[in-house]
Amino acid sequence: MRQQASHRPDISQTGVLFDRVRTQTRKLTAPLLPEDMMLQSMEDASPAKWHLAHTTWFFEEFILKPRVGGYASPDDRFAFLFNSYYVQAGPRHARDKRGLVSRPGVDDVHAYRSFVEDAIRDLMNEDRDDADEIAALVELGCHHEMQHQELLVTDLLHGFSFNPLMPAYRDPGPVAVAREIPLAFTSHDGGVSEIGHAGEGFSYDCEGPRHQVFVAPYRLANRPVTNRDWIEFIDDGGYDTAPLWLMDGWAARQREGWEAPLYWWRQDDAWWTYTLRGPQPVNPDAPVVHVSYYEADAFARWAEARLPTEAEWEVAARDTPIDGNFLESDVFRPLPGGGFWGDVWEWTQSPFTPYPGFRPPEGAIGEYNGKFMINQLVLRGGSCATPRAQMRPTYRTFFYPHQRWQMLGLRLAKDAS
Repeated sequence: MRQQASHRPDISQTGVLFDRVRTQTRKLTAPLLPEDMMLQSMEDASPAKWHLAHTTWFFEEFILKPRVGGYASPDDRFAFLFNSYYVQAGPRHARDKRGLVSRPGVDDVHAYRSFVEDAIRDLMNEDRDDADEIAALVELGCHHEMQHQELLVTDLLHGFSFNPLMPAYRDPGPVAVAREIPLAFTSHDGGVSEIGHAGEGFSYDCEGPRHQVFVAPYRLANRPVTNRDWIEFIDDGGYDTAPLWLMDGWAARQREGWEAPLYWWRQDDAWWTYTLRGPQPVNPDAPVVHVSYYEADAFARWAEARLPTEAEWEVAARDTPIDGNFLESDVFRPLPGGGFWGDVWEWTQSPFTPYPGFRPPEGAIGEYNGKFMINQLVLRGGSCATPRAQMRPTYRTFFYPHQRWQMLGLRLAKDAS
């Protein structure tokens, strides 16, 4: 993971970003009990305490240790406990056993965060020849932490969902009401277009190089697929109609017993869902969320449509203002009437593979994206758990086709008629 070489952030602005991001993470964990901070419901998810420590380790490992002479960590064992998958950075604790690390305690982790924050601020305040490089690395660490803010929220939701008390992370609040938005498709001309990051502002390495692609004329839905749409799919036997499903998807649906999106259940002839605001009736006009690629692809076939490619999505999004329901809205659930951005990540049919000319950076930091460019699908647009500052038309996130615990939804596309 790296920024484009032409991007040089200002160190004073980076310091403001650093303080804002670290404060946001503290706010996200402030309502949690120490017991909440230990939840790890599956291997894909991590405890909130681990997210706090890992994002701190990232600044320590990739900035303080190589840049500050004589730097001493508060505890050298943290390098083993809080490394994630950076093989070149050294050995790591088993991913599926992070929830068993009861010590260091939450207070110790907060003290670790404070120690590293002070050291980073001191480093940025020094008059150094490598100030630009430090600013770039700190900005990178901030965006890394923003990704973990999103993971913290969705991991917490998954962990809470196993509690029979169905706890609410936030007060329930009223369910948003909106009228149904009829599904329509906008036409987009085809031709040769450029996609990928152009080098202005922050980006991850996997967003470039910018390159030309050919896009055939296509049509794209004016809104994401809604819960109302999805209930029609369920009622029409979509989960029981094998020809709609990819072979691997049908096997996953049978193995996992999928009959509805994750967190849904039937109660008194109505659909309910579990959210970070506790159990709530499914809002028919909100975007459907927590569906796998397999489910999204099956729905698209049922709707006589398809999922867009990431190039189609990016071409359509580049002139659309980035305005939507993001993490800062403090809603933590999709809302009705959503536009092009926010609410739910939208599955595309594109595999997460390198763009032409892609080269990962050298060293452990180059492991962030490059080694995951296999067997995963690209999603675009951000969600109600994504920090707004992460969003740009070129941003690519990626998940395995069976995964559902993230804020995953879809928008339909069709070939031009």
